[in-house]
Amino acid sequence: MKIQKIETIPIRLPTRRVHQWSSLTTPIGVYAIVRVYTDDGTIGYGESPALKDWGGDYMKYYGETPQTTSHIINDILAPSLIGRDPCAIGELHAIMDRAVKGYPYAKAALDMALYDAAGKALGVPAYDLLGGCYRRRIPVAHSIGLMEIDKAVEEARQVKAEGIKTIKLKGGQKPERDVELVRRIRDAAGPDVEITVDANQGYDSPKTAINAIRAMEEYRLLFMEQPVEGLDAMAQVATSVKTPIMADESAWTPQDIYDIARKKAADIISLYTTKPGGLYKAKTVAAVAEAVGLRCNVNGSVETGVGNAANLHLAASTAVASLGCVVPVSTPAGKAKGIAGIYYSDDLIVDAFAYEDGYVIVSDKPGLGIEVDVEKLKHYRID
Repeated sequence: MKIQKIETIPIRLPTRRVHQWSSLTTPIGVYAIVRVYTDDGTIGYGESPALKDWGGDYMKYYGETPQTTSHIINDILAPSLIGRDPCAIGELHAIMDRAVKGYPYAKAALDMALYDAAGKALGVPAYDLLGGCYRRRIPVAHSIGLMEIDKAVEEARQVKAEGIKTIKLKGGQKPERDVELVRRIRDAAGPDVEITVDANQGYDSPKTAINAIRAMEEYRLLFMEQPVEGLDAMAQVATSVKTPIMADESAWTPQDIYDIARKKAADIISLYTTKPGGLYKAKTVAAVAEAVGLRCNVNGSVETGVGNAANLHLAASTAVASLGCVVPVSTPAGKAKGIAGIYYSDDLIVDAFAYEDGYVIVSDKPGLGIEVDVEKLKHYRID
């Protein structure tokens, strides 16, 4: 089997509501879908949920967009992969890294499509190519973006009633607002729901973050995610509060994880399919995190059902990814039974992801386990 053709398709999905965080300047859901065609008729799908303002500490990794993804893939990566075996994923990563430095989101989209095509060709789910299925039920952490506190409380009550057991709150702009939000959510959700806060590097100093976290601690936070920018600042926070600290913007590569552990800058890692450059490299990030004793969840950029399927296979195959995962419950229009894990009013896939009592169920179908609705792909395409 050989790669015959690679195609990029920029799309825009309609959102259920605005989903905002402190550093975001563009809407979610404006991403790039990748199709890899092989000479035996197999088609693999991948996704680059690229954001121009998402690039690690101090712009270390730079932002990407659907346009940069299309350029890098069409003009640089695709020519280097055409004619090669899509099952030789490790070798293809080495080829991509020689072809161009960086651009992990573009490489991740191709990586997902390769796993999808390879799994389909071999008749096995992608998780079998990643070490096997460790868990079939992935706990969903429902993310509530920056919004009025009353609306956040209303949504928290609804998703709790729908089975959600972990609620993630976006913050980082006004510490006093964040403390009040946590208090109100704890009152509304009760003692049995886990609460996390993600500041997205928004607090202006370690002292600001430390004071805010200490004020939240009486309401029992599971963890605080990326309160400040930079590992030295993160370490000041992590060593000064009782609440565990998660690294996200600071955690992209295996080398980043080693540095985080060495500096004691976090207790938990936000594991992505995309930040390392795909599923293949995400498994290495997870292995380093496990080796140095850092727990993980699987997080992302609110992917469509294509990229989210890859997230699920990563969570399913990775033992250390044991915490509630910020993965959507990808659902096409007309098939939603609630709002738990749902960020879009439609999706590119034919069937909704199975959801039960706070867990999304990983498909055991070959590849990523999804069927893409090609008519919706055409409908939501942007040029």
